[in-house]
Amino acid sequence: MTHRQILQAMSGLMAGMFVAVLAGTVVSNALPTIITDLGASQSSYTWVVTSELLAMTATVPLWGKLSDLFNKKLLLQLSLGMFVVGSLLAGFSHGVGLLIFSRVVQGIGAGGLTALAQVVMASIIPPRQLGRYAGIFGAVFAVGTVAGPLVGGVLVDTSWLGWRWCFFIGVPFSLFAIALLQRTLRLPTSRREVRIDWLGAFLIVAGVCALLIWVSLAGNEFDWASWQTAALAGGGVLLLAAAVLVEARTPEPVIPLGIFRNRTVTLTTVASLLVGVAMFGGTVFLSQYFQVSLGKSPTVAGLMSLPMILGLLVSSTVAGQVISRTGKWKRYLVAGAVVMTAGLGLLSTIGVDTHFGLLSLYMAVLGVGVGMLMQNLVLAAQNDVPAAELGAATSVLSFFRSMGGTIGTSVLGAILANRVADEMTKGLGEAGVTAPAGEGSGEGGVPDMSTLPAPMRSVVEHAYGVATADLFLIATPFALLALVAVVFLKEKPLKTTSGMERLAEESGASDTASEQGLGESGTSSAGKDPATPVG
Repeated sequence: MTHRQILQAMSGLMAGMFVAVLAGTVVSNALPTIITDLGASQSSYTWVVTSELLAMTATVPLWGKLSDLFNKKLLLQLSLGMFVVGSLLAGFSHGVGLLIFSRVVQGIGAGGLTALAQVVMASIIPPRQLGRYAGIFGAVFAVGTVAGPLVGGVLVDTSWLGWRWCFFIGVPFSLFAIALLQRTLRLPTSRREVRIDWLGAFLIVAGVCALLIWVSLAGNEFDWASWQTAALAGGGVLLLAAAVLVEARTPEPVIPLGIFRNRTVTLTTVASLLVGVAMFGGTVFLSQYFQVSLGKSPTVAGLMSLPMILGLLVSSTVAGQVISRTGKWKRYLVAGAVVMTAGLGLLSTIGVDTHFGLLSLYMAVLGVGVGMLMQNLVLAAQNDVPAAELGAATSVLSFFRSMGGTIGTSVLGAILANRVADEMTKGLGEAGVTAPAGEGSGEGGVPDMSTLPAPMRSVVEHAYGVATADLFLIATPFALLALVAVVFLKEKPLKTTSGMERLAEESGASDTASEQGLGESGTSSAGKDPATPVG
């Protein structure tokens, strides 16, 4: 494909990716209004957020495997269609039960978009040239991440629109992406007889969901050391153990266990999991820090994260261009891991009185590190697997990164709540202030700062500043472990053929080998040269 054809094909992919990113961020500022309007509880608030992330994380490997077996364009359009259905259900919800179900449907569609976009990219672009287009991925991610909370806040504050449009707004983008993919994306369909490993898929999804539900609810709905923990964690481990046994024996596994014999895939998977814990687990609470500790509005809080997003965008674009030009990639992975670790370490020093200029510098450092690291981990893995396993390898990395983010967010969220409660109790005791009922417990959600008296507001601001810094300190060792995994990667030359070309070569080699095998067996059975006339 020419550069122009690739850009045309990517237009539909990027529209789909934008929808997936927007879905996860647009409701963040609208959730308090949604939950109040539907008369739901605080636990429902958690489930509206968690249900989409669970569904997306758990279904990514299945979408990846399907992409190795069926038409990728059709699967992309199917995932976008599921996202449209989920969005419409969410927008018309009049009860929290339907809203949570619709978020699950949205999450399944978003899981397809997350896995398939990168698989299609690898199919049409050689690894050596993939870096040229990494900046476009970064730009879409940045715009969706920044625009989501801002758009959500505006929609909620506009009386003639309201929170339902936080879900409806993704529908036209999805329909546009479906039409654009139909017009611009041309992928050959490789038809072969397949058997879907439904049992393995069920066991993987059930096991992952059990573990993610456990880390999402432990510390809030029940204690970490409780019978619920034993049931969910033990059940999840048993289900995944059964999945491993099934995957080892089935001819078409959802996650081919053989890919983990590849050192590059194993190390990039470990690094992706750790990056998910470190990055998502730490940065997801920055918006809360801006609003509670620094007293900024939701709109301003969204704008304050721009330095990190710009750092990610610039570094992913520049590193991608240089990698495409030189063919060397390991040095940028190592540098990215070092810079990300430094950024998290610097952010662990913030507090209620940190100047925004310094805070912007720290966030930019973190963004630069993540930009060099995250997308290039996928590049390294895609470069080192057979074309027939591109979908599985890509989805495995996305799956573990998402799972790391879910675990990091849940565990660090529980730590944040406890740390805030301790700091508020300590601060209020020193100030001789009595907390209103429910405040300072760490269980009443984020306090409404506008209703608090000045002495207590100061205590709350300080508590959230200290607690947020501690989260980055806890996330820093995970980034350091990601650096260790990256250091042990072996650099291999980037291939100059696309996934489709490699698949054709592998299929041709396989057919040739089969023909040669038939010829040899024919010769041995005849006992003489098949070219020699008989009789």
